[in-house]
Amino acid sequence: MNVWEFRKEENQEVMERYQLSMERIRQIPEEGSVREPYGSFFVKTARFISRLGELADWLQEGGENRASLEELEQVNHELYQDILPENYEKSYGNPAFASLMLGREFGPLLSFLYTEIRCNIPCVYEGKLPEITAANETFIEIYNQFEGEFPQVQEVKDVLYWYVSDYADQTLQTWIQERFSTRWSFAKDIIMEADLTDLRYLYRFGEYISSSEMGVATFLNSLQEETIQSMADTYVEGYRKGFEAMGRDLSKKKTVLIRYEIGFERMIRQAVEGFRKLGLEPLLCRAPQRVINRNPSRKVGWYSTSPNKQYDYDHRYDNAVFMGNTVKERKLAVLKTALEEVKEEAAWYAGPAVVETFGEAGFVPVNKKECFTLSPHQEEVVRSFNNEFTQLMNQYVPEEETSFTIIAFPRPEIGEPYKEIFQEIIRINTLDYEMYRDIQQVLIDALDKAEYVKVKGKGENRTDLTISLCSLTNREKETRFENCVADVNIPVGEVFTSPKLAGTTGVLNVGSVYIGDFQFKNLTLQFENGFVKGYACDNLPDPEESRKLVKQVILKNHKSLPMGEFAIGTNTTAYEVGRRYGIVDRLPILIVEKMGPHFAVGDTCYSWAEDCPVYNPDGKEVIARDNEVSVLRKTDVSKAYFSCHTDVTIPYDELDSIIAYGEDGKEIEIIRNGRFTLPGTEELNRALEET
Repeated sequence: MNVWEFRKEENQEVMERYQLSMERIRQIPEEGSVREPYGSFFVKTARFISRLGELADWLQEGGENRASLEELEQVNHELYQDILPENYEKSYGNPAFASLMLGREFGPLLSFLYTEIRCNIPCVYEGKLPEITAANETFIEIYNQFEGEFPQVQEVKDVLYWYVSDYADQTLQTWIQERFSTRWSFAKDIIMEADLTDLRYLYRFGEYISSSEMGVATFLNSLQEETIQSMADTYVEGYRKGFEAMGRDLSKKKTVLIRYEIGFERMIRQAVEGFRKLGLEPLLCRAPQRVINRNPSRKVGWYSTSPNKQYDYDHRYDNAVFMGNTVKERKLAVLKTALEEVKEEAAWYAGPAVVETFGEAGFVPVNKKECFTLSPHQEEVVRSFNNEFTQLMNQYVPEEETSFTIIAFPRPEIGEPYKEIFQEIIRINTLDYEMYRDIQQVLIDALDKAEYVKVKGKGENRTDLTISLCSLTNREKETRFENCVADVNIPVGEVFTSPKLAGTTGVLNVGSVYIGDFQFKNLTLQFENGFVKGYACDNLPDPEESRKLVKQVILKNHKSLPMGEFAIGTNTTAYEVGRRYGIVDRLPILIVEKMGPHFAVGDTCYSWAEDCPVYNPDGKEVIARDNEVSVLRKTDVSKAYFSCHTDVTIPYDELDSIIAYGEDGKEIEIIRNGRFTLPGTEELNRALEET
């Protein structure tokens, strides 16, 4: 479907304003009415906006259908070149450069404006004239302020504040509609209708297309159809099994949200057909980019490689310009209205199906004093918003009625031999379900005899943790640990529980672990009665800056978080593959969490669904769904959740022992010297002996 025809009605409402704004902006480079140093900023940005206008005309005329692959690559590079690493030091998108050229007061604000203007790129490809017009008019208003006498800083900040506030209805409402309504089909139309052997299709998304997207799409085109079908079937079947394992009724649902990275379209096309056979119509929405609704911690939707992770990092707290209780309440009110308008579609929503990628080298950020930061009050407002928004979403999409699945595949950046590594990951994703189920049941039976568990590292790993377990009242019918095989979290396998916080104490240490885009080095978390009481890493030269990074990425700016999960990973095959190819430090947490004991800080695995019974394959109910914090939902829900769950894993080679202790103090040895020693689990050591 032609997006301009699809959006014709809504675009007509703003067409005159859009045309007037473009006409005005085209005049700016020739006027010279703003003195330096600000004149150069407005001229450069005006020319960029004018180029987007030309692009919009070209797309409407079908230019991308006639262009060669080389021409499309040139257009894409032109759109994103200013913020690529090689050009970023002299980009107004860089708050440090903007501050150097425009001053410490105006520089970050105008860099904020420039970043919002850049968000118009995908809007042009989707034909979203209302969003483009709003950003254009804000640019003109601030430009007018700088003509003649320069404005006060607060005057510029006020314009940006009202830009965010006034257009929250438009931006947030569209986001909610695209997330729940099948009417929006921009990406799905490309995936299902394009000739995927003609890589020109990649440029139709309007995202930055790197060699990674090209490499993945090219590689998938080289695979046999049965291999692609197997990848898609594993993904879709994992989703179905998630509903089955949780005892939830999939037949009541009609839609599923596919989240993935561009390049995997051949697999996603087959997955769309697979989900349709389950009675689910896939939804595909772009991950939010504007400051009002983007999430610096994760991408909820489809997306591509970031042109520059430092650029993303520099603007992670741009909401400091406007965030306060007034905006929080405004956002919640708009979101409630938007959800009310799609409440029928929201009730049909079954949950997300996620395809993650991995393989990039670890990102080491530079903390810049010129970037915006949240004040303590703003941090509290953001936490409060996240909690209240989760509660609001739960009203329209009850957590106890949905499920999810996550699967991961490598990108070409993981290195040679990429083809072999990819095939190994496919193998890991399809390991023997029944074998792992049975071995993990042996682990669970032993752990159910324990009162607490001790985990110790070896060598340079300083882990020394005591994990307290909840009490069982009926051992014939109850269990603490869930037997996790290949359903919601692919691949197999782990057993996990929500530990009792009281008595959970000690040090968690790991030499290297990926958390999102960040590779943490020598990460240490100290626990006291289940809560993080201290933390550190060696990522940055300044220990205090390293602590800030841990707080931002792992604690999500909370002062402390409880341990929400303790698990023992059993996928020794994944570990062996990682060691054989030297990619252990490149594997995602989705796989790494299956490669040793792991611990999550934040909410439990059962957040917002603690009252829904969960049963293992042996028929026993998993009763460890609450801890001393989550149970507060019964009296004050605002104190029960943190809206985050971050895993940290100790790999087998850094692990000395896992020993469970019964009420009588008797030891039950699970792992010693990084090897499984519990009778019935010996098969797991076979892969470890090959490392």
